[in-house]
Amino acid sequence: MGDVLAGFHAAWEFESDSVFIRYERGIRTPKLFQALGERRVPLAALSGVTLTPGKRGTVVLRAEPRPGADPLMEAAAGQLKEGSDPYRLVLPAERETLAEYYADELRDRLTESGPAERHLVPAPEAPRHFKAYDGKASFDGTSVHFRWSWTGASSAKWKAGDQSFRVGDLSGVEWRSPEVFEGHLRLLRHDASAERPAQPDQDPATVVFGLGYGPVHESLPFAAAVLAAVRARGPVAAVTAAPGRRDPADIAERIRRLGELHRAGLVTDEEFSTKKAELLAEL
Repeated sequence: MGDVLAGFHAAWEFESDSVFIRYERGIRTPKLFQALGERRVPLAALSGVTLTPGKRGTVVLRAEPRPGADPLMEAAAGQLKEGSDPYRLVLPAERETLAEYYADELRDRLTESGPAERHLVPAPEAPRHFKAYDGKASFDGTSVHFRWSWTGASSAKWKAGDQSFRVGDLSGVEWRSPEVFEGHLRLLRHDASAERPAQPDQDPATVVFGLGYGPVHESLPFAAAVLAAVRARGPVAAVTAAPGRRDPADIAERIRRLGELHRAGLVTDEEFSTKKAELLAEL
């Protein structure tokens, strides 16, 4: 098709076998979009297209990726906020007719549905790195390295020492969004006999991040890059963390860390009160 449809924060170019998405750079553009820069999405990676009313006089054109076709969306596992969805194109309402035309054109070209057997959308390229609360994570394309921070890492992690994991030893990744105060990136290993601690801050195969550390635009592309490298060796699944009930000592430690973020100005009074109440409710 070759036509370009420009919206807020992104422009879609419709090609014969793909949609080429260019994300804008600017203070109002979601940081995840800026980190991604541009993406080529093969039509084989899409299962549908929708056009719905948006907020404040806008319409939203959204391409629906097939499960397993995009390592970024697989790693995110439904945790992305609506405004950070890289498959949404927001346009002024007066362009609805034009958007509907492109939606129909795109639908006519889609022939695939259901889960994809492999990743079809390129993953963010390595090397990648980001700073977590309890250490620094880096990925060179073949191995993941965790270097613990003396100010944030638990005694269990210090005892285990800095960690390196070869892609060939991994079976998947577990990413939990840091936008709800606590997030983490856990590496899942083939060795099923190796017991993993229930809490991420006690697991040497996990880095912990939250408000002010390991933001989505850094930690999610990192997780996607690792997942894509692992998937290239065989089918695996990304899973999300299932929060469970915590013991009092763990709750006290998290409240202490929350207080540190609050005193550092990284958490507002309202955020501090809200999250503290949520943590106490888990007792």
